[in-house]
Amino acid sequence: MSNTVPMARPGGVERKVVLITRRTRLEELVARHNTLAQAKFYIEHLGAEFGDYLMENEAYSHSLRVAVQTLQEWGRYQMLDRSMLSNFVFSASDIVVALGQDGLVANILKYLNGQPLVGINPEQGRWDGILLPFEAKDLRRVLPEVAADRRGIKSVTMAKATLSDGQSLVAVNDLFIGPRSHSSALYEISYDGKTEFQSSSGLIVSTGLGSTAWIKSVVTGSLAIARSMGMANQKSDRYRYEPMPWDSPTLEFAVREPFPSRTSKASLIYGQFGSNEPLRIRSRMPEAGVIFSDGIESDFLRFTAGMEAIVSISPVQGRLVY
Repeated sequence: MSNTVPMARPGGVERKVVLITRRTRLEELVARHNTLAQAKFYIEHLGAEFGDYLMENEAYSHSLRVAVQTLQEWGRYQMLDRSMLSNFVFSASDIVVALGQDGLVANILKYLNGQPLVGINPEQGRWDGILLPFEAKDLRRVLPEVAADRRGIKSVTMAKATLSDGQSLVAVNDLFIGPRSHSSALYEISYDGKTEFQSSSGLIVSTGLGSTAWIKSVVTGSLAIARSMGMANQKSDRYRYEPMPWDSPTLEFAVREPFPSRTSKASLIYGQFGSNEPLRIRSRMPEAGVIFSDGIESDFLRFTAGMEAIVSISPVQGRLVY
């Protein structure tokens, strides 16, 4: 007889759980090289330790088995590989579970419309998991609480870029607007009632969640240069970058490597904006201009000469269970 305590089910609540998974590094290698032996040969030929790939894969497989066992007891569930996210239609009542790394959570949030998202860390000794507060074993306790709306939720502000042709792109962390390759981005930027023509290596628009990442490195580097040149007080807190809350009602932007010349200016370099006054950028790049989100360069919008991008706060917020 099993000693497992039956899962507590909220009365009258029948909600489907969608478990979203991703391939491990080992699975990606086997898919690319056809067999485990060939994958092993490839890694060891590069001088890397193949055993680490095996351990990571086993840890992920173990977490997946625990999660699936819980969902089988739950009843209504569906498994989905992250490659299918763009073609999947979530129900308004779905509970979404992500088993993977922080990047998977950010990727999923862009496809949700208010559904609660539970982040599962498959290996706490390997991944910091800022967006992954739970382990697979916690699902038995967490799911009934989420289904009954008795679990805490963290709201996540997202950014949205809308082009003049109607195309749009949502970002959980940040948007990059600039050249596809290592060339100059040419554009007009409108912010705080001012407009100027700029030449730079592109600009970043960050959300509160993304303010601890890419834009932090850009601003921190700029401040370090200013301090080295004696333009800022080394000890003053005024010259230290402070990330924003995840649910911040503002976005912030920073221009990378602005180049002042006879025709280009460099005064609108950094700022914060809310829903009342979006950031406007008009491309002057003949063919290489792009907009992509959250570091996924393969999923982009073409941003060529004459097109205008309006960057604003997305009307939809992410909802992370904690």
